[in-house]
Amino acid sequence: MTGIGRVLVIVYAVMALAATGRSFVQIVRRFEEAPLAYSLSAVAAVVYVLATLALVLSRHRGWYTVAWIAIVFELTGVLVVGLLSILLPALFQHETVWSLFGRGYLFIPLVLPVFGIWWLRTHRPARAERPVEAAA
Repeated sequence: MTGIGRVLVIVYAVMALAATGRSFVQIVRRFEEAPLAYSLSAVAAVVYVLATLALVLSRHRGWYTVAWIAIVFELTGVLVVGLLSILLPALFQHETVWSLFGRGYLFIPLVLPVFGIWWLRTHRPARAERPVEAAA
């Protein structure tokens, strides 16, 4: 993996570390304040970790598929939670990574999966060629 792929992995790794640390603190210290929002932050952390690992290993077809699933799940989560935070703000009284589409995080949670999907579409793993069987 070179160039933009490395940058993508680095950004996902930073998001994974940040989301994991933030989620841990939220759940340990303040979970009762916003259980839904903080549970979703924990889910985000897991998705970022999985997406990072899958992107690193995406040259293998199976991990490429895992990367697709993780990133599409991430984008779906951002859109659903972002819409819910706009339509039902009482569910998200405290800022989370995903609230209002990640506005407080410069929209990174919304832009990152879109960029990840673009990168996956343009960097498919090479198919292993099957040996041609000799005709008898």
